[in-house]
Amino acid sequence: MQNPTAPMSDPTAPDDMLSAETQQRLSNWNHVRLEPGAPTADWEQGLADELSMRRLEGRFVESQRQGIISRAEAAPQDVEGFVAWFEALKATGPGQNDPLFPWLAQSAPLEDMRWFLQQEVAGEAGFDDLVALTQVKMPVQAKLELARNYWDEMGRGAAPGMHGPMLDELAGALNLNPIIADTVPASLALGNLLVAFATNRRYAYHAIGALGVVELTAPWRADLVAKGLKRLGVGKERKYFALHATLDITHSEAWNAEVLTPLVQERPHCARFIAEGALMRLEAGRRCFEAYRQQLWSREIVAA
Repeated sequence: MQNPTAPMSDPTAPDDMLSAETQQRLSNWNHVRLEPGAPTADWEQGLADELSMRRLEGRFVESQRQGIISRAEAAPQDVEGFVAWFEALKATGPGQNDPLFPWLAQSAPLEDMRWFLQQEVAGEAGFDDLVALTQVKMPVQAKLELARNYWDEMGRGAAPGMHGPMLDELAGALNLNPIIADTVPASLALGNLLVAFATNRRYAYHAIGALGVVELTAPWRADLVAKGLKRLGVGKERKYFALHATLDITHSEAWNAEVLTPLVQERPHCARFIAEGALMRLEAGRRCFEAYRQQLWSREIVAA
């Protein structure tokens, strides 16, 4: 693995924030910093390196905020209006109803499905860990719903029902080998954005919006991916997507009622930041889908 704190070209240039170099650097750093570690003699140098990376991470997040601020400011701050605005993102948000997913369900050959899933696995930030990090110091009602969501992610205490290992099982069955250097920058950027939200308390409400909009918009995509896997002869290993095609509907309803509603009711100022997080996550997804289509459909044209 490359040293994520090594010098790079110009980490302050706005156009550089979505480059492969920046996103690979952030992904390598996230991979290292989220793993359990041990005390080292050079911990002070480690803090200096971390400060450099946190500045880069902050510049990346703020560069993405700039593109959605005006839309987020239009979100209502009253509870009913905000929840209605949020739920409407399922139909009107960036990247929704992307043609990539019907194609995966109906037409994609196995190798293209494998390539798509490898990108998704490489950019996966771990929903369970993101929820666990986000719930810190949240108000009681929101914290309880985040805990219930986390418990579902953890298979309600049974290892076979844990969602993360289900995805690992699918990756193993399809012989996927996700490598940061081989992953499109848009996929890395999506994962890096979610990690940044969850690990920085100044973006705690952004994390609420981003994770909530995942629950809101994932079922349609998960259902089509599951249908594509079934069409291609993938058996029980497709259960990760089949499960999320239905479970996330319930999760979304509970998230809107038990997390968004009390937060906006008690803290109206946070509505804007929840909206920003939702829009930033959807924009990151939109960029992924476009990058995937560009890669996959150009391969189809060449093959034809």
